[in-house]
Amino acid sequence: MNPYPPRSSAAQGIAGQVLSRRRFLAVTGGLGSGLLVGCAAGSGAPALLGSGSPRVAELERARQAAGQRTVDVALTAAPGRVDIGGQVLSTWSYGGELPGREIRLTRGDLLRAEVRNDLPQPTTVHWHGIALRADMDGVPVLSQPEIAPGATFRYEFTVPDPGTYMFHPHIGAQLDRGLYGPLIVEDPTEPADYDDELVVMFDDWVDGTGRDPDQVLADLRANGMGGMGGMGGMEGMGGMQMPRSDLLGGDAGDVQYPHFLANGRTADAARSFPVRPGQRIRLRLLNIGGDTAFRVGVPGTPMTITHTDGFPVTPTQADAVLIGMGERVDAVIEVPGTAVPLLGLAEGKDGVTQVLLQPGTGPAPDVAAAATALMARPAILVNDIPAAEAVRLADREPDVTHPMRLGGPADGYTWTINDQTYDPARGVPVREGQRVRLRFENTTTMFHPMHLHGHTFQVRGATGPGPRKDTVTVLPGQAVEVDFDADNPGQWLTHCHNIYHGEAGMMTVVSYLR
Repeated sequence: MNPYPPRSSAAQGIAGQVLSRRRFLAVTGGLGSGLLVGCAAGSGAPALLGSGSPRVAELERARQAAGQRTVDVALTAAPGRVDIGGQVLSTWSYGGELPGREIRLTRGDLLRAEVRNDLPQPTTVHWHGIALRADMDGVPVLSQPEIAPGATFRYEFTVPDPGTYMFHPHIGAQLDRGLYGPLIVEDPTEPADYDDELVVMFDDWVDGTGRDPDQVLADLRANGMGGMGGMGGMEGMGGMQMPRSDLLGGDAGDVQYPHFLANGRTADAARSFPVRPGQRIRLRLLNIGGDTAFRVGVPGTPMTITHTDGFPVTPTQADAVLIGMGERVDAVIEVPGTAVPLLGLAEGKDGVTQVLLQPGTGPAPDVAAAATALMARPAILVNDIPAAEAVRLADREPDVTHPMRLGGPADGYTWTINDQTYDPARGVPVREGQRVRLRFENTTTMFHPMHLHGHTFQVRGATGPGPRKDTVTVLPGQAVEVDFDADNPGQWLTHCHNIYHGEAGMMTVVSYLR
């Protein structure tokens, strides 16, 4: 049962809100002024097309096919204790599992997820990467009310695209606890050129170790990156330096994590995956970390990258791949004759985690030596890998281009887009049917994995059409342009998937107008 009042009530927030032209110009910050003039012309003031719009329900009906299968899932978010490998810690999780139990569907299925909140705070669930209906996206104010402690909310939506996705909250720093899990959407028509499949979620971990993510964020806001929440504070106590990475172009993170996990375990208590020599294994690699990019690979065994953020790319061989927070990469490897680790190196942070690929009862390899071997090999970013021909956007000039200037940190650990911190009533205007270009320009000294809700964009690569993605890493001093078709009306976040940057202001709204 949905415990909230109807969407027409005050709880709806800005969904469906009508703005005067003066207010509209204010909340959009004057961006795209040519488009704003066009929006204001004609019959009256522009109105936002919010999650309660009949158009949202109409498009959901169009996604549904005759004989559609329904998959029912129950999720309970609750405090509890988890074992990360010999160390039992207090955290919040779904059903006491880390990661939460995998949700697996087929393209076109209807997911019906009953979510109960037994946490001491409100929560939501965001279905990361899914181009779903706007009123099920899990963002307070923009798409739904918060789920109050003790309450239940039913998410119900069609999954339109196959791929590797995940779910997590979208309130405060809850993502940096244990509230996450993989969501896999299969394509029954996809050729299976592999023998088995392994899903791995990489994470950085602080909860229950004397600090929790809310304290980390409070420390950063109070003291900046030189405070107890950040690396600078650790430097003052123990001589540690700010993490840096040449591959990331500068600063590699703001938070000192005591643990790094692969599927909920530290490297010295790694999970094992049984394999046979010569098998082809499809790896579904997900970075759910709060502040850490992971360099991922199997030492001595090249991988063939096949998908980015769920969508196929031109197969590309690599020794290792860099995966930013919120990104997902699918790759295929051929299992060697001895046990090997699938490593996740915390880029710039001198940390490592692993899953052991075990073809028998032989000894596990030395993880430190394996990490050294992987660091000696080149790693790639996926931004310039071309999308497979079948999923490339049609060649078309954008109808509107919106700059997204990334700035910070200012006083009080403030991060901005276009010199402004997040306001759910402020965004960049688009209309259904437009080709939209976002130009992310990073003026800071740290990388930012920028995520767009409700859509998959195409990265404009250095030499041509790049991959289809929903999260793209933007390096310091660089700009990345992405194009998407405005085909999913609603009010949609775009934000940095570093949870602390996002919560400190680096979010804005892609705002559909009627």
